[in-house]
Amino acid sequence: MADTGKPQDSADSQSIGEPSQRFFYGWVIVGVMAAAGAVSMAMGALNFGLFIKPMGDELGIGRSTFGWAQSSRQVASSVTSPGVGWFLDRFGSRVMLPAAALITGGAMIALAFMDSGWHLIALFAVMGLVGMSGPGALVTSVPVLKWFVRDRGKAISFMALGMPVGAMIFVPLTQVFIDAWGWRQAWVILAILGIGVIVPLSSIFVRRQPEDMGLLPDGAKPLMAATDDESTPLPPPEDEVSWTVHDAMRTSALWRLVIVFSVLALAIGIVAVHRIPAFMDRGLDATLISLATAFDAVCAGLATFAFGMLVKHFSGRFLGSIGFALLAIASVLTIYATTTFIMFLSMAVFGLGIGGMMFLQNFIWADYFGRANVGSIRGLVMPINLAVGGIGAPIAGYVHDATGSYDTVWWVGVGLIVAITALLATTPPPQAPESSQR
Repeated sequence: MADTGKPQDSADSQSIGEPSQRFFYGWVIVGVMAAAGAVSMAMGALNFGLFIKPMGDELGIGRSTFGWAQSSRQVASSVTSPGVGWFLDRFGSRVMLPAAALITGGAMIALAFMDSGWHLIALFAVMGLVGMSGPGALVTSVPVLKWFVRDRGKAISFMALGMPVGAMIFVPLTQVFIDAWGWRQAWVILAILGIGVIVPLSSIFVRRQPEDMGLLPDGAKPLMAATDDESTPLPPPEDEVSWTVHDAMRTSALWRLVIVFSVLALAIGIVAVHRIPAFMDRGLDATLISLATAFDAVCAGLATFAFGMLVKHFSGRFLGSIGFALLAIASVLTIYATTTFIMFLSMAVFGLGIGGMMFLQNFIWADYFGRANVGSIRGLVMPINLAVGGIGAPIAGYVHDATGSYDTVWWVGVGLIVAITALLATTPPPQAPESSQR
C-alpha cells in the first residue's frame, strides 16, 4: 500500500487497526440486515415456487408466465439499480430499505386480488423496483460492506445466517398458510409480516457508514497524531484501495465478473424457479417439498457462513468456484430427482452452491474495488446481470409448456455453470490505478 504521509511511526501514535474495546455498532447493522434477509424469504423470494402450482391450477396460467413474472422483477431491478447503488453510497439504507419493504408488501397484497397472468407479471415488476430480495440485493448487502474491511468476510457470514433462519420459519409457514386459507390470503399475511419486521428495524437502527457516527470500519481506533498541545485524531489508512467507478469500468476483471454473474444468473433462473413445481408434477408431497426448500436455504446460509470464515485463508474466487461446482452437481441431481431422498439431496447441494454464490457476490466487488463506491459499481453492472439472468426462467417455462419436461433446458443450465466456473477461477484481482481512492 502506498505511503500516505501520515505519522504512523510516532511513539505517541496508537497502532493502526487496533480494535476498540467498546461494542462496534457495525454488528447492529449486520443484525438488522440478517433480519431483513430472513423476512425476505417470505416476500416472494424463496417461497415463490410454492405458489406456482396452486395459482396456475386456479387461474389457468402456464409455467412460462411465472417465469416472466420472475424476469419482470429482475428487469425492474436492473432499471433502478444504478440509481439505488448511487443513493446507497451517499445516503445509505435507512430510507431505502423501508421503502423497499413497503413497495414489495403492497404488491404482495395486490396479488391476492389478481385474476390474470399479466397482473402477476406487472406486480412482480413493482416488487423489483428497489430490489429487496435475492442474494445480491443492494439495500441489504451494501450497508454491511460499508461498515467492515478486515472483518468483511466474518460480517457477511453472520449476515447470511438470517436466510436459513427465515427459510426455516417462513417457507414451511407459507405452505401452512396456503393449505389453511388459500394462496390469496397467504400473500396478504406474508406481506404484513414482512412490513411489520423490516420497516421499524431499518428506520430505527440503520446508519450509512461508520464515519457518519464518528467511527471507523471494523471498530478500529483512530490514529493519534501528536502536536505541540494535543493529540489530533486522524483516520487510519484502510487495508484496501477504493476504486473510482470510471477506473473500475476500465478493468477486464470487472467485465469478466459481469459475465460470470450474468451467465450464472441465467443458469440459476433456468433451474431454480421451476424445481418446486417440477417436483410436484412428479407426485412428491407438497409439504415435504416446502421442507426441502427450507433446507435448501439452511444449507445456503451455512455455506455462506463457512466461506466467510474461510476467506482469510483462501481466495474468494477459489471458494466461489467451489460453490459454482456444487450448483452444477445439484442441477444434475434435480434432473433425476424422482424420489423424496434425491429431491432433498438436490435441494441441499443446491443450497450449498447458492451459499458460495451469495458469499462471492457480496464479497468480491468490495474485495476487488474497495468500499467507497461499491454501491455505485454494483448498481451499474447489475442491470446486465439481471437482464441476462431474467431470460432463464421464461425460457425454461416455454420449454416445459412445449415439451412437458424441463430436462433438456436444465442440461443447458449445467453446461453454462461449468463454463463460468472456469472463467471465475481465472479472474484475478485488478491492479490498482494511481487515481483510485486510498
